[in-house]
Amino acid sequence: MPKAQFDFMREVLAAPSPVGLEAAMSYGVLKPAFEGFMPKSWAIRQFKGNAGIVVDTHPGQDDMTSLMIIGHADKIRLQVRKIDADGKIWINTDSFLPCTLVGHEVTLFCQDPKKPGDYCSIDGGTIEALGAIHFSEPAQRTGAKGLKPEMMYLDLQMHGDDCKKRIEELGIRAGDPIILKRPIKRGFSKDSFYGAYLDNGLGCFVVAEIAKLLAKSPLKNIRVLYTIATHEEIGRFGATAIAGELKPDILIGSDVNHDYDAAPGMSAKRMNPLTMGKGFSITKGSITSEHLNTIIEEACMAAGVPYQMDFSGRDTGTDAMAAALAGFDAAATSIGFPIRNMHTISETGHTADVLAAIHGMIASFRAMDKMNGGKGITRDDLKNGHPRLDTAKSLS
Repeated sequence: MPKAQFDFMREVLAAPSPVGLEAAMSYGVLKPAFEGFMPKSWAIRQFKGNAGIVVDTHPGQDDMTSLMIIGHADKIRLQVRKIDADGKIWINTDSFLPCTLVGHEVTLFCQDPKKPGDYCSIDGGTIEALGAIHFSEPAQRTGAKGLKPEMMYLDLQMHGDDCKKRIEELGIRAGDPIILKRPIKRGFSKDSFYGAYLDNGLGCFVVAEIAKLLAKSPLKNIRVLYTIATHEEIGRFGATAIAGELKPDILIGSDVNHDYDAAPGMSAKRMNPLTMGKGFSITKGSITSEHLNTIIEEACMAAGVPYQMDFSGRDTGTDAMAAALAGFDAAATSIGFPIRNMHTISETGHTADVLAAIHGMIASFRAMDKMNGGKGITRDDLKNGHPRLDTAKSLS
């Protein structure tokens, strides 16, 4: 991946955008990026209840087949729960494993107590639980007993008198978000990188890069809705609200996936062998459209773009579920990029997988744009493209 592209990916991932406060990424980084390359005929749509954005390539043209591709800007976060007299700030660990947090530097965001809405950031604190091995139980020393969420606290190194009062005077209060502090870096192995919040700055980066490349030669027959959603990590509420309002014909979730091949202790579970470096993933099962997946596979094969097949049962676990959750009809699927150490400070990915997702989607979008003799894919194509297993060829 070229340096300029990697630097933009780092900027996207570094934006402080915890759940419910996503505008740093969506408005602060991605919106200006879209405005820098999009044609004048495109439009950006914003929303009342969330900081999501949609870049619409054909605003107002509701007769066109529409395709929405969604990344989500929200990051899992810690939250202030209670402040003790000794200065400990007890926290809610949300979607983090407590044992992955100890000792890591974080940034806490709070509001000026005299000016609500005026946000401040506090660096220099670390997440702790036991204080020292000397204070732990024997079972914790051997690993027989682990850390519990209620044991975790933020240490701002407060000491002396009135610690709690001094903390509260800073404006720190229950619910304030805390995020891990580690921008991505190039890894030791070729084309690898690691850091916090690949989930899901990567999905947003992919959406923006697809838009940037297609803006140079826009699609003629498909209305693309490049979407940056919110609130995915607490139930995919942002994508559901946006998709429910715009009701696209095709919906694709762009999100991280797991490198199951390298996941420790997973061999007995016989997981699908997704692995870093072998291409992006396409999800089968759940509510995904087999017809749409076939179009994507054929386009990637023709373009020489590497991909891997994944599967899901009842739920994809991504914003690909937005149409189903909003209760409207759309052909949907989920694409991803296998990463390691998800929901930790050292999430690890491979640039080739990210690039494969970008170019795989571009090839797929262009293939759909050229269907029907250059008239583009239609809603009837989607309605009549469902596979018929009663016509399957027997190999018996």
